[in-house]
Amino acid sequence: MPQDLYDVLGVSRTASADEITKAYRKLARQYHPDRNPGDKAAENKFKDIAAAYEILSDKAKRAQYDQFGHAGPGAANGPGGFHFGGGGPGGFTTSNIDPETAERLFGNLGDLFGGEGGSPFGDIFGRAATGARQRTGRRAERPRPAAVEAEITVPFETAVAGGPVGLTIGDRKIEMKVPPGIEDGKTMRLAGQGPGGADVHLHIHVAPHPYYRREGNDLVISVPLNLAEAVLGGKIDVPMLGGGTATVTIKPGTSSGTRTRVRGQGLNGGDLYIEPRVMAPAPADEESRRLIEEFARRNPQRSRTGAPWE
Repeated sequence: MPQDLYDVLGVSRTASADEITKAYRKLARQYHPDRNPGDKAAENKFKDIAAAYEILSDKAKRAQYDQFGHAGPGAANGPGGFHFGGGGPGGFTTSNIDPETAERLFGNLGDLFGGEGGSPFGDIFGRAATGARQRTGRRAERPRPAAVEAEITVPFETAVAGGPVGLTIGDRKIEMKVPPGIEDGKTMRLAGQGPGGADVHLHIHVAPHPYYRREGNDLVISVPLNLAEAVLGGKIDVPMLGGGTATVTIKPGTSSGTRTRVRGQGLNGGDLYIEPRVMAPAPADEESRRLIEEFARRNPQRSRTGAPWE
């Protein structure tokens, strides 16, 4: 037996239009599919609530329902009336609402829940009304223009730390925010920022740094060492990318190509690597040469071992 529409909304048969609307709002929020994902019973309940409101919020339909019930005024002549609860021959169905009815019902719902942006419900029903309008062909949206391509070169420091950069597209000047850690060759989409509201596909190039380079989330800096620093070790100050310096300990006997790690000074938890380059001077005089030769005799070293030397 079909459910009584007043019972579906939980109101009396003498309820005012405002009372019906208030009851509908409360139940629609409670049983909305977005609040009950995957719950088929809640989805069916929501459809029944919407169908009941569709009839009882319309003075003419409510009057016919009050007089004839679900059968409707044309029941004596064959299938017709208000079919409620899943679709069927003739009358009003909950599963096949025509576009005109959908726009009237869902457009009102958009207003009730705050419009397209006043609340998540308003946005959902606003889109439903828009879909109904598009199906009837009364308000066709203008097609979005094709996306345009653009390029920008970002300073190395900005690519690492993120920050604003300015660019010009056509006759428009735009300030965009580069996310931290963006890589060379990546593409960013700027929605609606192109001519005529077109999207912009922005190809990113990262400018090289004079002494830093990037390896994934790690940063690498080449640091010149003099002969005494390389042989004896010690502490040196290394310039940091964001400004300031870090004091790093160089181990005795450090050679070019080895690395010293400074934890956590890279990108996204990466590290900073100090890569030394040993700068060997020419002997300034005969005494300097004699001392170097004496050092070599006291500290014999095979520099060329392994392939291709053996």
